[in-house]
Amino acid sequence: MTITGFGIEDLITLQKLIDAEKSDLFDVLEFIAYSAEPITREERVAHAQARIFELLDPKQKEFLDFVLSKYIDVGVEELDQDKLPDLLELKYHTVNDAMEQLGGADKTKGLFIDFQQYLYNVRFA
Repeated sequence: MTITGFGIEDLITLQKLIDAEKSDLFDVLEFIAYSAEPITREERVAHAQARIFELLDPKQKEFLDFVLSKYIDVGVEELDQDKLPDLLELKYHTVNDAMEQLGGADKTKGLFIDFQQYLYNVRFA
């Protein structure tokens, strides 16, 4: 796979060279394109968390706090929709228990997808 003329391996190497292993490849691309300092995933979450949690109930906040902690630890691949069932099982032990807690399949999927826009919505440094 190639992004902007760079292969993923090239971006990962550059990520290490600019000491941005705790940042997303998105930040590496911004560094290449705009010389923008990389933002760590932890900083990205800290800046977006208030907006993410703004209209959520306590159970939704608890789940997204769990998801965000996995994102900080592992990376953006934890936000892939294919990861949602695994995350639900990890947090709630079964998908059915998760659906009970979070209000059903559609609401849970929407919750998981919708919050992600706030992580990349605004550049802060």
